[in-house]
Amino acid sequence: MDENKETNNQELTGYTVAEGHKSGYVTMVGRPNVGKSTLLNAFMQQKIAIVTPRPQTTRVRQLGIITTPTYQIVFMDTPGMMKPRHKLDEFMVETAVETLDDADVILWLVDSSSKPGPGDKAIAKQLAPFAAGNHVILCMNKADLLKAEDVLPRSEAYRALLPDAKWILFSATKDAGRDELLGMIVESLKEGPRFYPDDQVTDIYMRDITSELIREQVMLQLREEIPYSIAVQVDEYSERPDETVYIHATIYVERDNHKGILIGAKGAQLRKIGAAARKEIEELAEAKVFLELQVKVEPKWRQDARALKRLGYSHE
Repeated sequence: MDENKETNNQELTGYTVAEGHKSGYVTMVGRPNVGKSTLLNAFMQQKIAIVTPRPQTTRVRQLGIITTPTYQIVFMDTPGMMKPRHKLDEFMVETAVETLDDADVILWLVDSSSKPGPGDKAIAKQLAPFAAGNHVILCMNKADLLKAEDVLPRSEAYRALLPDAKWILFSATKDAGRDELLGMIVESLKEGPRFYPDDQVTDIYMRDITSELIREQVMLQLREEIPYSIAVQVDEYSERPDETVYIHATIYVERDNHKGILIGAKGAQLRKIGAAARKEIEELAEAKVFLELQVKVEPKWRQDARALKRLGYSHE
């Protein structure tokens, strides 16, 4: 690389980049179940965040890092913003809000297949100061579900909530407008260094990804209230000399009857969850995985500050 084309950021980051290189943090916010994690995975072209049809799937901030010769984008996937019902919800909302001040670009995702609701209006008020600085892109997702006659009135309704924001109507799942959105993000970034190595795609350790993949399977396979009241803690994650991985994890529930449903008759439901989670983990770990699961009851853990901290849901 020509020394005259290097920036002066090498001491700070440990990397040198060509002149004109862009970088920045891009946070993704919105109500639950509007497609933030789906969009992140689509941009990354691999699974970084768990995705289910249920709202409130994402509980913590997750990074997805895209690096090209000319830019590095650090996406921050966040929990859905909603009215908190308990301490876990409070943690999730705080997690999303805290990313706003750190972001160079804010993607406000909305579900364009539905009319704007009170939650959208509340988020718009929070984002108004950032939109005035040209930092917000209104991302009207699920355009593939819109009827032709609804496109104009629906897009105008959302744009009216945040008139200063850039906007795009697109579909995260159908690849309609997704490349255009990525182009808008890159255009909005300023020149800067690389914050992460070229080959790093997230800041999440395999231990943490494992707990999320197990929780994802609980959410996908159970149709009761249980998925919202479970937490997963990986007690052991060991890479063995024979290149296999041993994992022991505990699934916490709030009620005894939830434990019974989760385990199922003669352990059948728990084995089904474990088999599906193991397959996902093996794809990421690129190794044979031995996964052991157990279920414990921890009453009202979502309201218990100490339990939340132990399970990783705390800003302290």
